[in-house]
Amino acid sequence: MIEIVIIENKPHKAGPQWKFAGAFYFATVVLAMIGYGHSTPVTVGGKAFCMAYAMVGIPLGLVMFQSIGERLNKFASVVIRRAKCYLRCNTTEATEMNLMFATGMLSSIIITTGAAVFSRYEGWSYFDSFYYCFVTLTTIGFGDYVALQNDQALTSKPGYVALSLVFILFGLAVVAASINLLVLRFMTMQAEENARDEDKDSCRTMLPIDGHMFAGRQRSHEDQASVCSCNCLGNKQCEGGALLPAAPARPLRALTRRASLAPELIERASV
Repeated sequence: MIEIVIIENKPHKAGPQWKFAGAFYFATVVLAMIGYGHSTPVTVGGKAFCMAYAMVGIPLGLVMFQSIGERLNKFASVVIRRAKCYLRCNTTEATEMNLMFATGMLSSIIITTGAAVFSRYEGWSYFDSFYYCFVTLTTIGFGDYVALQNDQALTSKPGYVALSLVFILFGLAVVAASINLLVLRFMTMQAEENARDEDKDSCRTMLPIDGHMFAGRQRSHEDQASVCSCNCLGNKQCEGGALLPAAPARPLRALTRRASLAPELIERASV
């Protein structure tokens, strides 16, 4: 019973959890999918509303974070282009690696700065504060460290509450932009690797036909006789650049369409 009383009493050190400041903090944690677990709805109505609110709010929150991340990437690309122009680089375009470096540096600055602020206000060590910032901005949210839970912070420190909310929202947008660029880079590398594999496979299946290269499996004599012109297997005759079939074989639609081309193109074995 003593353990239960202590666990239940700890969150109330920050002040009333369901006043406007505490409820706003809870709503932000829900939309950001962090889920510390420091305060949870207890009544049936509160749980039902929380589920409905999360179903509607989380997609909107993801769209908001994605939009902020895209605008940050555009801003970073403009800064990178101007920096390259100032440094007189050969190429002034912002590459994926440049954007990944810029967003990674910004994410590191936000985490380290936030760790210093939380270490001062919460009384944590710097490493514990850095751990809290990392767990928060990656939406892991273990709940072993939660800000705004001591010394009536929710009611007596409105500036600190606003700073914490801004840190969560802006930091999530920056980290999401950085992670999205990293995922896109991995996808691009995979696509390039698949393209190289396809090129290698196509080079291995190239077969010479009449001085030209034909990609595909080696056809049988009957297949070649049905698709090749007179110069290839001798089953057609060319007179003045026109194609004259020697036997009532299957229709040669592709060759009929090319009958009006130049003689040197018609004489080439084509498929």
